[in-house]
Amino acid sequence: MTAIRLDGLATAKAIKAELAERVVHLKQKGITPGLGTLLVGDDPGSHSYVGSKHRDSAEIGMHSIRVDLPADASAADVRAAIRDFNNAKDVTGYIVQLPLPFGLNTNEMLELIDPAKDADGLHPVNLGKLVLGVSGDLNSPVPCTPAGIVELLKRHNVPTVGAEVAVIGRGITVGRPLGLLMTRKGIDSTVTMLHSESRDLEHAVKRADIVVAAIGVAHFVRPEWIKPGAAVLDVGITRVDGADGKAVLAGDVHPDVANVAGYLSPNPGGVGPMTRAMLAYNVVKAASL
Repeated sequence: MTAIRLDGLATAKAIKAELAERVVHLKQKGITPGLGTLLVGDDPGSHSYVGSKHRDSAEIGMHSIRVDLPADASAADVRAAIRDFNNAKDVTGYIVQLPLPFGLNTNEMLELIDPAKDADGLHPVNLGKLVLGVSGDLNSPVPCTPAGIVELLKRHNVPTVGAEVAVIGRGITVGRPLGLLMTRKGIDSTVTMLHSESRDLEHAVKRADIVVAAIGVAHFVRPEWIKPGAAVLDVGITRVDGADGKAVLAGDVHPDVANVAGYLSPNPGGVGPMTRAMLAYNVVKAASL
C-alpha cells in the first residue's frame, strides 16, 4: 500500500485563490483586509514563518504590517505594540508570533489581544467559544493548525463521521483545540488525546482511523503502530543530524508509515501550508464582519 498524499501545498493554494476572490469583492466595498505580525527576538524559524505569512498576504491582495522587536524587548514594549495593533484601523487580524523570548509571559500577552483581531484564535475568549461549540460564529476565529487539519481531511474526502481519532500531543495550539474541533457536529469523530504520560500509547494509535502526530519528536510514530488504510497527519517538526552531519528537518512520523497508511500528509508540505492558509482565512473573515 502506498498512502495517498494529503497535499497541503496544493490545498492551501486553492484556499488562497478563493480568498483572493473574496478580497477583490471586499475591496469593491471599500474594505481591505489587513494582517499584522509582532515578532520578538531572533529565532530563525519564526522569522521565516512570519516572512511567509506576509508573502501570502501579498499574493491574496491583503495589506500587511510587520513589527519586529529585539530579543531583549521589555514587556512594556510588547504590550505597547499589541495596543497599537488593537487600535490600528487597517489591521483586521494579527498575531503575536510564538514562542516569545524567555522572560515574557505568553499568556499575559495573548490576553491583551483584541479577540476580534485574534488571527491565531488563541485568545482565552476565542478558545472558550471553541469549548462552548460556538467558535467560528461571528467574530470568533478557530486556531489555525487544527482548522487546517480539518480542512485538509475534508478536501481529500477522508471520512470523519464516527471515525476513531488519535491526537498525539496536548499543546494549546494543536492538540487540545483539535480534539474539540473533531467532535463538533458535522465532523462527529471520537477523539483520544494522547501525550508523553499516556499508558499503552501504541495500542491507542493502532485503533485509530485518523492519527495526528503533534509531539515534536522525530519519527516518533512507527509504521507498526498504524492501522492499514488509516489517515496520518504529521504536524511536529524537529531538527536532526543528517547523514552528512548537517541539520535537517524531520517530522513526527517515520517515513515507512507511507507503506501502511491510506492517507499521509508530508512534512514539510502538509499541515504547515494549511496553517498559513487558515491564518489568512481568519484575517479575511474578520474584515468581512
